[in-house]
Amino acid sequence: MALIRKESGEVQFKVVYCGPPRGGKTTNLQYIHRRLDPRWRGDMISVETEQNRTISFDFLPINSTKIAGHEVKFQLYTVPGQRVMRETRRSVLAGADAVVFVADSDPVRREANVEALEDCFQCLEENRISPKSIPFIFQFNKRDIPGAIPPQELDEMLKVSKASFLASAASGYQVFATLDYVTRMILKGFSGETVRREGHPAALAAKRTSSERITATQG
Repeated sequence: MALIRKESGEVQFKVVYCGPPRGGKTTNLQYIHRRLDPRWRGDMISVETEQNRTISFDFLPINSTKIAGHEVKFQLYTVPGQRVMRETRRSVLAGADAVVFVADSDPVRREANVEALEDCFQCLEENRISPKSIPFIFQFNKRDIPGAIPPQELDEMLKVSKASFLASAASGYQVFATLDYVTRMILKGFSGETVRREGHPAALAAKRTSSERITATQG
C-alpha cells in the first residue's frame, strides 16, 4: 500500500504490470520510460536470473504531483510471467497499490491469459490484498496483430466488468492512456481515504496529474 516517507516528504505508490509471458508488460514500461521527460523519470532497472535472461522485472519511479504537501512518486514494476517464477511474482505484488493486467490478444494465448490472471489473483490474496480493494486495470495488448481475439471474447474469458484499454505496446498506442487512468484511480482512492480519516479535503487537492509530465504524444 501507499508508503508515506515523512522524512523526505514523499508518498510512494506501487503499480505492478502482470500478465502472461511475452504479453507486453516490459514493452509497456520500456515505451513509457523512453517517452517521458528524463527530468521526471528514474533509471530503469532490469534484473536478470540464471534461468532465463528474459525473466526480469523493471523498476521505474515517476515523479508526479503533490498531496497535502507530499511529493507523489509512482513506482512501476513488471513481474515475470513464467510458472517457475511464481515466488518472484508474489514478492513483487506485495504492497501493490494497483495492478495493470496486460492480456495477449494473440489467439493462441487464450489459456495463458486465463492462467496468468488466476495466478495474479492468488498472489494478491496471499499478500492479503483483495483484487477488489485496489484499482485493477485490464489492457488488451497486441491489437494490431492479424486475427486478434475480439475484445468481447477477452471480456468474457477474463470476466472483465469494467473498462479496458485496447492497446499496442510496441507502437505505444494507448500505453499512456492506461497509465494515466491507473494513476488517477490511485490518487482518487488515496485522497478519498485520507479525507475520511483526517477530514481536510482542501489540503488533499492534487495540483498536477501524471500526464502533465509526459512530453511526447502517444504513437
